[in-house]
Amino acid sequence: MLSAECSEETRRAREALQREEVLKHIAAEEKAKHLLALREAREARQLLVKEASERREREPEADAITEASKKPVNADDLFSGHGTHRRYSRGEIEAATDFFSASRKIGEGGFGIVYKAVLDHTPVAVKILREDAIGRRDEFLREVEVLSQLRHPHLLMLLGACPESGCLVYEYMENGSLEDRLFLRQEGTRPLPWFVRVRIIFEVARGLAFLHGSKPEPIVHRDLKPGNILLDRNLVSKIGDVGLAKLVPRVVPDGVTEYRETVLAGTLHYMDPEYQRTGTLRPKSDLYAFGSAIEGGRFPEVIDRTVPEWPLAQAERLARMCLRCCQLRCRDRPDLESEVIPELARLADMADSFSRLSPSHGAAPAHFFCPILQVLMENPYIAADGFSYEYRAIKAWVEKQKISPVTRFKLQHTCITPNHSLRSAIQEWKSGLTAQY
Repeated sequence: MLSAECSEETRRAREALQREEVLKHIAAEEKAKHLLALREAREARQLLVKEASERREREPEADAITEASKKPVNADDLFSGHGTHRRYSRGEIEAATDFFSASRKIGEGGFGIVYKAVLDHTPVAVKILREDAIGRRDEFLREVEVLSQLRHPHLLMLLGACPESGCLVYEYMENGSLEDRLFLRQEGTRPLPWFVRVRIIFEVARGLAFLHGSKPEPIVHRDLKPGNILLDRNLVSKIGDVGLAKLVPRVVPDGVTEYRETVLAGTLHYMDPEYQRTGTLRPKSDLYAFGSAIEGGRFPEVIDRTVPEWPLAQAERLARMCLRCCQLRCRDRPDLESEVIPELARLADMADSFSRLSPSHGAAPAHFFCPILQVLMENPYIAADGFSYEYRAIKAWVEKQKISPVTRFKLQHTCITPNHSLRSAIQEWKSGLTAQY
């Protein structure tokens, strides 16, 4: 009897000790969690104090920038002594637009009407500041200030201005906006093939990267959308309407949330949610608009039934990249220069190869192709054997060997000469190809 009672007591004592050990372990875990929470809270407080201190230090700079932005921009001062852009008179503008005839109107922006005209024997687009938009004149002149300093193949070129009538003169883009082409608003146009769409996306990314890489400060467009992407006669794209463009004096790190008193500008559908919430503008604010312009939550409108040739693998890669660009937080979006552009460059190369090989779009004559590279030539040069080659290919060839790539006989000399007639023929063939669309 006593032995049984002792065994029971021993068992109970052992269970009590085990429960005590378990409770101690749980208590230790809870204590560790508590200490971790205290440390994280302390670090968060320190970060908030640091950000508040940095904001206070930057307040004089921000106030100075705000005051400078409020100062009216004098158009006469802006163009005085400026040799790269022409200053037009009111009479020249009125004559070129037939006194702003409705028949010459080709578009209407947020603060101006656009007319097609001819100045200096060149087709141009003339943007006129509306009478009811006088309050936004500084915004209009900011476009002059920004564009007068920018030169890039995929940014709309400013040719001149007329300060007296408040107008800007741009190069004329024959195929209108990307928005018009996607929705076939121009009579007689056909859907853009997928490889042209990929090339346009790549070109726009390069234009954005140029803006963001501007020195001494990056430039943020703030209103990137298909309506502000324009297409020339060869469907080469250029970013327009930088009237909202903003010079960013100090780039805010992607991981830092900062509130800044900024007047929000842009088109709501394409506006960065973080910019809407905090008023903080970053180059990656444009990246959100870029992804939205391509995908916009309605990817079937880009990969639509009118363009049945989309290769699924490439379409999926493009869609994934767009979704990354549309992340709600800046810190979660990819870097334009190091991530987005390399991926788009690979897609654009594949699209370019497809466009050359696709029989449905007309095969180029055999002599348009470089015998060395087997690709359509852009800058053909004639070698001593009488054949034409892409310049970079034949230049590298003759530097290493003196035998013809075609005949395999020895070249009499290593001099190469531009083949202007062949180059013109290739460009004419390309123009005819793009004219189909």
